[in-house]
Amino acid sequence: MKAKHYLLLAISILSSGSLWAKDYLISTPNTSLLLTATPGEKSKFQYYGSRITEKEIQGIYDSGLAFGTESYPVFGLNTAGERAMAVTHADGNMSLDLVVEEVNQYQTDEAETTEIRMKDLVYPFVLKQYFKAYKGTDIISTWVEVKNNHRKPITLYRFASAFLPVHRGDNWMTHFHGFWGAECTMEEEKLTNGQKVISNKDGLVNTESDHPSFMLSMDGKPQEAHGHVLAGTLAWTSNYLIKMDVHNTRFNFSAGINEENSHYTLEHKEVFTTPEFAMTYSTTGKGGVSRAFHRWARRYKLHQGNVPHDILLNSWEGVYFKVNQEGMDRMMEAFSDMGGELFVMDDGWFGNKYPRNGGNSSLGDWEVCKEKLPQGIEGLLQSAKKHNIKFGIWIEPEMSNTKSELFENHPDWIMRVKNRPLSTGRGGTQVVLDLTNPEVQDFVFGVVDNLMTKHPEIAYMKWDDNSCLMDYGSQYLPKEKQSHLYIDYQKGLIKVLKRIRAKYPKLVLQACAGGGGRVNYGLLPYFNEFWTSDDTDALQRIYMQWGVSSFYPAVAMAAHVSADRNHQTGRTIPLKFRFDVAMSGRLGMEIQPKDMSDADKAYAKRAIAAYKDIRNVVQFGDLYRLASPYDNTGVASLMYVTPEKERAVFYVYKTSHFINMILPKVCMDGLDPQKMYRLKDLTPLKEDKPCGLHGKVISGKILMEEGIVLQKLLKNEYSSLALELEEVK
Repeated sequence: MKAKHYLLLAISILSSGSLWAKDYLISTPNTSLLLTATPGEKSKFQYYGSRITEKEIQGIYDSGLAFGTESYPVFGLNTAGERAMAVTHADGNMSLDLVVEEVNQYQTDEAETTEIRMKDLVYPFVLKQYFKAYKGTDIISTWVEVKNNHRKPITLYRFASAFLPVHRGDNWMTHFHGFWGAECTMEEEKLTNGQKVISNKDGLVNTESDHPSFMLSMDGKPQEAHGHVLAGTLAWTSNYLIKMDVHNTRFNFSAGINEENSHYTLEHKEVFTTPEFAMTYSTTGKGGVSRAFHRWARRYKLHQGNVPHDILLNSWEGVYFKVNQEGMDRMMEAFSDMGGELFVMDDGWFGNKYPRNGGNSSLGDWEVCKEKLPQGIEGLLQSAKKHNIKFGIWIEPEMSNTKSELFENHPDWIMRVKNRPLSTGRGGTQVVLDLTNPEVQDFVFGVVDNLMTKHPEIAYMKWDDNSCLMDYGSQYLPKEKQSHLYIDYQKGLIKVLKRIRAKYPKLVLQACAGGGGRVNYGLLPYFNEFWTSDDTDALQRIYMQWGVSSFYPAVAMAAHVSADRNHQTGRTIPLKFRFDVAMSGRLGMEIQPKDMSDADKAYAKRAIAAYKDIRNVVQFGDLYRLASPYDNTGVASLMYVTPEKERAVFYVYKTSHFINMILPKVCMDGLDPQKMYRLKDLTPLKEDKPCGLHGKVISGKILMEEGIVLQKLLKNEYSSLALELEEVK
């Protein structure tokens, strides 16, 4: 049998017309990836870094830069070291021996894709490895597709999306961790011998504690504007595993689904596809990484990523669960008077048998609470129309409560373990619906579809998820495929989202998960934006938004102005500071307008008007981070610049305050040194008293090489400055 397979493979190789090794160069405007694929041999990874041409390929080999390692090493033969894939065949054999069968390269409007088809030398096992270079960006993604051509099932135990070697040097790793209210906190550390692992096992909420993204510095401690940095992020919204295996003169990193408790049985002719791992290589430090991912996201990975986002008021911190028609109407009127564009009614609007008055009931009963809203959604839409404002609504469609009609009518739809007590989350009653079940998928789609069918004027939905996947048990999946649960749940969720997007492409969706628990590119192709964190404290938001900006653009980052005394931290921060922080993302408000003074409302109206003028620069401009809050110099600063470099918006924040404190000057970046720029104070505390830089005309060269002195501009605790720069022609 084995000899027959070798003979067939030899015939296939001969018929392909070439027995010679061939280099495949995959390039973006500023990066290149080099592979060697010889029919009948292992596919080899040679190089990833700065862009090279065909003429320079030989130089990669001659200089010793070529790795010559397998592009996708598999388990079973010569098993030392980490492997990208491990399987068990129907006969119990745990080995793979993959060689190249053919390579195809093809182009679409979106990208140039290289497909390496590999085949096992004995078993009817086919693996395709993909590399996709997105046009107009510096992002290359990779993933694999496995097909079982055997009549009997096989089991996948390890299935990484990416496996890449890295040259050893003074390598540092930037990664992101946190918890509720402090998501995406940046950590940086030198990589030493051993293994560094970033993993998540929450099932649904995968960016609250850890984040499936990292940056690797090739030449010392990471710098914002200088140095060589390799970076990547996994487009997956469930459990993940990223591993750095550091040793000797080189090391490997792998990234993909976390296979723990998720071995996957592949039936005859079934295909299994791993999620995309997207990567870039920057010679301009961490800033180059971020700008590359932002352009890619806006163009390819964010739903309608090039459409400006509205300025909204969310009702949550204003009224919490105390929703009613009169209160919503008053909030809409006040926000409209301030120049707002969209009002979002958050939690608390639904349930009749079990009215939603807290977090312990009603999820799943998606009917308007007649007691709270006797005029229904129609009354709210009439209020929105009256006040010339759009209307949005909160939903949590993947969840239920044990105190709900849904739970009473469909206990079989709940995720739970047979013969075990049911675990519950928020409010002691929250449970997760089983999205592996097509009936549940139809129900979840119906939550959106029913609202939109009855009320097509709804412009926005905040899609929340306040639970991890607690009980590992599906009442739908057969007993031999319970280990598919984490993966098949996500497949079910994506099916639902694709249906929603096909029918409602213009509906704006926000991804929320107890705050910033779902900030990942696995979901964002179906969402317009994400809720960055439930913590709206402006000082803490500087740190979180700094981390989030490493991989995600401002247009997707919801940033809200909240109450004088913050509800999460109790910190009291001036309104100007709160606006200046929120205006560096997608501006919104999370506040009760009736609690604002007339002076604060007047200031908010001016700040909102100013944001409208610079909205496109912030939401679609190139980000330059100038002074990191993590450096503890007392200031944080960043700016956005249009691609044409004729406009920019600059922000600086005083993050700590001491008597006679010396503040560093800040040098701008991204401008044209030959251009002259007029500066405008966007948000002065008093309209007739802008800062001393207002109206000044300064060259891009001076602003970038010498900067601006902050000592007289940021005098008090929580001082801040927002400047518009416009080219003087």
